[in-house]
Order: sequence, then C-alpha cells, then structure tokens
Amino acid sequence: MNAAQRPLILGTRGSDLALAQSRMVRDALKAAHSGLNIELKIITTTGDARTALPLHEPTAEGAGLFTKQLEEALLREEIDLAVHSLKDLPVQTPEGLKLAAILPRAPIDDLLVSRHQGGLAGLPLGSTVGSSSPRRALLLKARRPDLNLIPIRGNVPTRLSKLAAGAPFDATILAAAGLGRLGHDLSRGSLQIEGLTLWLESLEWMLPAPGQGAIAVECRAGDSTEELLSSLNHAPTARCAEAERLVLKHLGGGCHLALGALARETQEGISLNSIFIPRSDAAPLSASAIAPSPAEVARLVADQLLSS
Repeated sequence: MNAAQRPLILGTRGSDLALAQSRMVRDALKAAHSGLNIELKIITTTGDARTALPLHEPTAEGAGLFTKQLEEALLREEIDLAVHSLKDLPVQTPEGLKLAAILPRAPIDDLLVSRHQGGLAGLPLGSTVGSSSPRRALLLKARRPDLNLIPIRGNVPTRLSKLAAGAPFDATILAAAGLGRLGHDLSRGSLQIEGLTLWLESLEWMLPAPGQGAIAVECRAGDSTEELLSSLNHAPTARCAEAERLVLKHLGGGCHLALGALARETQEGISLNSIFIPRSDAAPLSASAIAPSPAEVARLVADQLLSS
C-alpha cells in the first residue's frame, strides 16, 4: 500500500474514550509523517453490541470482547491499523497481525469515584460499589469486607451517569488514564457530573491491570503500515507492558483473572510487582522480581504466584 495514494483506514470502537485515543494516534502519525491522510472507521465490537454480556466471567465470548472485530477487519484488509486499550487485548496476538506500537503510558492509577467524601474510608458501612473487574472487586473486598460489589457495564460516561443517578451505586472504580483522556481535570479531586459532585481518591495500593494506561496500535505483520507505526512505539512502555502481560499468559487467563501487575525499568533491570487472587475466597498472593528482560522477570513472578 502506498500511503500517499490512498488514506490509511484506522479502525476504532465508537466510544468516547476509544475515539479520543484513536485521534491521539492519528495526530501522532500525521505529526511524524507529513502528508499522511488518515480516516477513522468505527467498528462495533461484541462488547459494544451486547451490553448484557458479563465482563467478569471466563465465557467463550469473553476473549477479545472489545477487540476481536477490529482484528478481523484487519485480517480482511478493511482497515490498515486498529487502536486498542492494551489492557483489553488478549495476550495472544492472532497470526498475521502485530502490535506495532505501544504509546507512552498514561497514569496507571485506579480511582475510587464516590458519592461520598473521604475516599474508601468515607464509604458508609455496606456501601455498594460497581465494578466488573474481578481484580478491582476482590482487592477492594479484601480491604473493606463490608462492601457490596456488583457488576456495572457501560463506557466511562455511562458509568459516571449511573453513579450520579444514585441507587444502587455509592461508588465505582475507573482508570485515571481514561478519565484524563476524556478531558476530566483530576487535580481538583472531584468531578461534576449531571449537577452532582463525585469525589476522587487514588487507590495507590491497587496494582493495575496488565497494560493499563497504555494504548496499543495493531496492524498486519509485514505491511508497510508497520514501518510507519514504528515511530510511535515507546520502547520502555512496550517492555514493561510485555512483562505484565506475560505474567497473565503464564497464569493461563484473560480479563476474568484477578491479577494486578506493574513493571518499571530500573538500573538493575525490569522490576515487576504483582498481586493475584486465585479464587473469590482466597487471600491475595504477592510476588516481585527484577530481571534483565520481560520474559525473565515475568517467569520469575509467575513461578512465585503459582507456587504460593
């Protein structure tokens, strides 16, 4: 494909956050390669179309709930690149495709978004928190066993709207990266949603999902688009995210696993911390290691978790 002869077609989900992230990629590509013409094409994924599907259960349809249709469009050559939240991508990339770029990571924090001041400590006894993430729900339950955790579906604005509406939700947990990319000012410690003040607290003790805060761009392996995308790849983020995702792969799971992992580059190598709750009635297991490569450090951490 000659990018100068026809536009690059960028595939994206239609949510506000997906579109914001896709525009970031589009603008970065155009800044790096003058003369590029890039068109966005909205593709509806299973997760978008079937809002009743549980995100927290290991169903056969759960793998790639928000990514499969984008990858199929790539393989059919209907689009030239696809933009994903990296944490949504299964750890196994389909044959013929490649993650050609991982953009610099945004803040990785999870935020408690609450109708009550005072953060987690300020939630009244028996409060209801909406979360479809087993990692978030079980780690929160370990700190506050009195809380009632129930699933919540919808994109970020929908979840905020549900929370602002009140019952049954007292609070929810959202990624700081997504809120920031949607233009919310997190420095004020609160959000104004539908005339209501929602209070924010960073849950710094809650390790993020593997790849949380990172944007991934996927294309066909060997396609000319791969070379264009290489200019966007942020190698430190890519290495750290690879280590986190390899732990997930070693544990044999997807988004239904209650796994938190955070890797950072240090002078000694890649430092990786992880927490895993294998069952809803189990205590959290922690592991950490430092090694030169993503593969080595992930194997060390996974072995610790599996042998605990």
